[in-house]
Amino acid sequence: MKIIAIISEKGGTGKTTSALGLAVTAARAGETVAVIDLDPQANAANWKDRREDENPAVVSAQIGRLPQTLNAAKEGGATLAILDTPGKNGNLATEAARRADLVLVMTRPHTFDMETLPAVRDILRIAGDPPAFVLYNNLHPSAKQVADDFKGLTIEFCGIAPCPVHLCQRAAYGEATAAGKAAPEIEPDGKAAAELEALYNFAKEIMTHGNRHTEKLAARTK
Repeated sequence: MKIIAIISEKGGTGKTTSALGLAVTAARAGETVAVIDLDPQANAANWKDRREDENPAVVSAQIGRLPQTLNAAKEGGATLAILDTPGKNGNLATEAARRADLVLVMTRPHTFDMETLPAVRDILRIAGDPPAFVLYNNLHPSAKQVADDFKGLTIEFCGIAPCPVHLCQRAAYGEATAAGKAAPEIEPDGKAAAELEALYNFAKEIMTHGNRHTEKLAARTK
């Protein structure tokens, strides 16, 4: 079972929506997915209450029970676990990153969000430097140059490689979660679904091939 941790040191970056969209995308690709909701607000677990489909499963857990929860997910047949974490909780983010095969550091392209990234770099060092990428979220759909500019600055600014994929402001994300679904389920051929599919394919390649592909894949943004 592979593990993706989605972390940030700021709230409101879109971690839960992205985690659920990625989970549904992976499930549609044939994975058996478990979302581990580590956020006390339990937004992912609440989303699951509005949902009929069994895959992905969502389990609300405390950080002290994370090893047992992951073991139970693996024994239950999960091939992918996604850890959804709260913002501004360094200890929890460290433990999630320590368990992960890939860490996605969520941020928006704003100064206040970017200023938290050096602290995330410290968290990753403590966690043993798992493969990690900054995932930009909430960009305007037409702002490709802005996305490229931010990605170009990222590794120099905080020492974390930028994810080649970014996520845009799209109504499908919010509309889907309100209905207990994800964007690929309400707009299978939409742009949000395409973004999430690209993110899933990137994550799968990193988790399959490991650190030796990290620099090569990050270089695609340059």
